[in-house]
Amino acid sequence: MQPRNMSMSGVVDLAAVKAAQEAKAKAEQARAQSAREGGAGAISPADLVIDVDEAGFERDVLQRSAEVPVVIDFWAEWCEPCKQLSPVLERLAVEYNGRFLLAKVDVDANQMLMQQFGIQGIPAVFAVVAGQALPLFQGAAGEAQIRQTLDQLVQVGEQRFGLTGLTVDPEAEPGGAQAAAPEQPAGPHDGLLEAAVQALDSGDLSGAVQAYKNVLNEDPGNEEAKLGLAQAELLQRVQGVDPQQVRRDAADKPADVQAQIAAADLDLVGGHVEDAFGRLIETVQRTVGDDRDTVRMRLLELFEVVGPDDPRVIAARRALARALF
Repeated sequence: MQPRNMSMSGVVDLAAVKAAQEAKAKAEQARAQSAREGGAGAISPADLVIDVDEAGFERDVLQRSAEVPVVIDFWAEWCEPCKQLSPVLERLAVEYNGRFLLAKVDVDANQMLMQQFGIQGIPAVFAVVAGQALPLFQGAAGEAQIRQTLDQLVQVGEQRFGLTGLTVDPEAEPGGAQAAAPEQPAGPHDGLLEAAVQALDSGDLSGAVQAYKNVLNEDPGNEEAKLGLAQAELLQRVQGVDPQQVRRDAADKPADVQAQIAAADLDLVGGHVEDAFGRLIETVQRTVGDDRDTVRMRLLELFEVVGPDDPRVIAARRALARALF
């Protein structure tokens, strides 16, 4: 069976943006609760690989995913490819030193979990990040490919959900008592950021936009607020538009800057990231003066929505530079 991969960048759509905001808020609440209860201290490298069953899944996977990305290895004793893949994952879990936790699930003993994840064959590897399940790959995979996928997973955990991983102490006893971690003080803008998430949850896009702007007025470099503002403004722009009419206008009026910008917004919301970028770069090439600057500024805003480290953004920045100069 050939590996089936999923990019951690994902697509950009209305449900995904809201789900990410909700998951981030839940992860932050769980970490705060853990800190109030004493928190988790340093763990042993042996504790980075755990066996999980249906009874302990919520505690060992879902709850832990608020602290660290949890990679799930679905395997069985009779599965020969599993015997090749599992040792690689176990070794990498130790090598990554707490940046992810490896949970091993024996599918023969945990059929319900296998059904819930919709697994058709093993080995199958999933991740849970802040309660959100992500398929990573299915079937045998090379170590280089596995590392690339894990790097993307860790990056998503850090950038979108603030999951910095577990503290590992080589001298800690496996499964031993964990030292209490000091409670982390709330950030200066946590209240405003939480207000923005609550506004998104309630569908108050104007309120979310204003809440993110309030953070940026006090802290112009706040990356979470920049991303949130770009996403909220995108959702606000496409709210209530007629997609068919927008696309007809863009097709009928290739020289109309506003028509192309509106279509690019829809492209991005629908997950067609490269189409959105390509449309605006072509429009930059066809325009001059204020029109060109308007298109360029919208393109930069869409870069913020996707994220500066996304390879599609990096490629589009190079294409934009060629179009401008």
